[in-house]
Amino acid sequence: MKPLLFLVAGGSASGKTTVVEQILHKSGIEDVIIIKHDDYYLDQSHMTQEMRKKTNYDHPKSLDNALLFKHLTDLLNRKAVEKPIYDFVVNNRSDKTERINPKSIIIVEGILILENEHIRNLADMNIYVELDDDTRLIRRLKRDMNERGRTLDTVIEQYTTTVKPMFHRFIKPTKRYAHVIIPNDRSHDIAVDLIVTKIQQYLARKASKTT
Repeated sequence: MKPLLFLVAGGSASGKTTVVEQILHKSGIEDVIIIKHDDYYLDQSHMTQEMRKKTNYDHPKSLDNALLFKHLTDLLNRKAVEKPIYDFVVNNRSDKTERINPKSIIIVEGILILENEHIRNLADMNIYVELDDDTRLIRRLKRDMNERGRTLDTVIEQYTTTVKPMFHRFIKPTKRYAHVIIPNDRSHDIAVDLIVTKIQQYLARKASKTT
């Protein structure tokens, strides 16, 4: 059987990773690949560090969607891929790649993952995680300062000049492509259970075909 592909979108720091972790915990699946759309930001080796810092990471053109589409197509056809790794400390792709072997469930997470029509058309289920702007900003401040070594001023400047306007221009409109919208400001057990049920039904069908 063809692997099952889920796309998980939502604004920056909306809780996409947490939702994915809950899905995996409740379903108990281990035969799963989790891919972050962030790793497919375009290579910027030809740019200076100062130029890289000005990159608008919230614009669809910052992403190598052609490569991701190829990799997802390969994985759906049970072929291994060499996934790029993005280093946010140096604002560029790492020299290293990660070998990803095909598995039964593929989950791709990213703010703009529902923006690309070709990638959307590969998916079995599109999920959008929703959270208010203020809470997302607070979470982003903590993450970028603690994990990516950024200063308060640079995070706020990036948020006001690119993150917030790009969210309303490119990310929020992709809600209309979602099969499931998860409000992350309250319990979302029902939505998670719905997704888990679909995964379990798929795995049960797969098991029945191998016996």
